Amino acid sequence: MNTADSLTLEKFANDLGRRARAAARVLALAETNAKNAGLAKFACLLRERSAELIEANRRDIEAAPGFGLTAAQVDRLRLDAARILAMADAVEDIVDLPDPVGEVIETTQRPNGLRINKVRVPLGVVFFIYESRPNVTADAAALCVKSGNAVILRGGKEATHSNQAIHSLVESALEDCGLPGDAVQMVRVPDRELVSHLLRLPQFIDVTIPRGGEGLIRHVADEAKMPVMKHFQGVCHVFVHSAADAAMARAIVLNAKCQRPGVCNAAESLLVDRAIAREFLPPMLAALQQSGVEVRGCPETEQLGDNVRPATEQDYATEYLDLIISVRVVDGLDAAVEHIARYGSAHTDTIVTNDREIAGEFTRRVDSAAVMVNASTRFNDGGEFGLGAEIGISTDKYHARGPCGLRELTSYKYIVFGHGQIRT
Repeated sequence: MNTADSLTLEKFANDLGRRARAAARVLALAETNAKNAGLAKFACLLRERSAELIEANRRDIEAAPGFGLTAAQVDRLRLDAARILAMADAVEDIVDLPDPVGEVIETTQRPNGLRINKVRVPLGVVFFIYESRPNVTADAAALCVKSGNAVILRGGKEATHSNQAIHSLVESALEDCGLPGDAVQMVRVPDRELVSHLLRLPQFIDVTIPRGGEGLIRHVADEAKMPVMKHFQGVCHVFVHSAADAAMARAIVLNAKCQRPGVCNAAESLLVDRAIAREFLPPMLAALQQSGVEVRGCPETEQLGDNVRPATEQDYATEYLDLIISVRVVDGLDAAVEHIARYGSAHTDTIVTNDREIAGEFTRRVDSAAVMVNASTRFNDGGEFGLGAEIGISTDKYHARGPCGLRELTSYKYIVFGHGQIRT
């Protein structure tokens, strides 16, 4: 790229940032009813213009083979009437949630009479970079608008037509309801250098949220001049303890792996307590294979099942996002916790057991964003947690962790009320 092109992209990035900052100032002061009206209109347009969205998505699906997408990734990309209705429902769920902006988190009365309120405020401008799943465009737009934030959206090239069609609807809905259309902007220039320019604009952008592969997230974290809310790999585990109910464990493993394998909270690794491995694993492996799952296992797993490929060290640390699972036989709780600490990504891990003491020990010792007992990893989700939609599942510990909904898109400020106090 020549200097002139680079300067043009820099100018374009600055223009996006300035417009987002101006819109954020307006949106931060918008009444809840105005924000809700804009989002309700957006949900209505999603339903009314469903055919247009499906046609735009068809163009993306046709182009998918050229991007080398797997069958699971194409499934994530696909929109149909049911998924569009679910998108609209998700937006309306956000409308129904309490507005976090202006919430008084706590109040303190000082001995000198000062009253100090800790109050939720929007973050400001969010730069959201994401891949596939066009429904994420609607979720992110709705979450940011409701929480009083302007957002700059940069979706993956594989969903270009779908994302632009959805963005046009939300922009129209906001303007129809008297809110700034610039509150939700879409980066329509495919050049990656534009992203680099945007990541160097902390004067306009308050936080960047990358949602996609580990390479994307590490690249953004390395380049960004503003805080980054990171959503790293989802190497999620199911540990079947010796005191597990076998039928429950089988159902949880199959759901965690197969219900939607191309998402970050799908299970990628199964750990089985050696004490029950000989009884539990053969039917479990058969059930996985009957569901189309390729099994890669440790030597003991290979002996207990048919057509099990040997697992490598890399397999245990891999987020497959596909119908593949790594399996390992472990010596009880200590070995399971050690394995998760070594290979996991601090996203979601679950134990299946009827031993309450062991369950409690697992939840204390596994340091992940969500730790579950007798439940599928697939429940680590904003909607399932009652947060409405989510803009991502943070594996960070700073600012936000786990599903990031409305409250996680706010910060706070202190508002202090006095009656003439001066400091001595």
